[in-house]
Amino acid sequence: MTVGTQFQQAIASVQSAAASIKTFSLETQDKEAKRTFQQLVQTLDDAIITLKGRQQYIEDQEPQYRER
Repeated sequence: MTVGTQFQQAIASVQSAAASIKTFSLETQDKEAKRTFQQLVQTLDDAIITLKGRQQYIEDQEPQYRER
């Protein structure tokens, strides 16, 4: 498994977690829980941006890691 593939899997996992937590946020009536879930989603969205940036950096520096 290439580093590029591992990064893509990591990104997909974080995206999946963010989607699940967003669903929890939409379904709860508890305002504090909703706020907590929304903060978690923002944190995960930030992590996704960071991971995608790192993936791009690796691909730019090490072309052999690019997905084919």
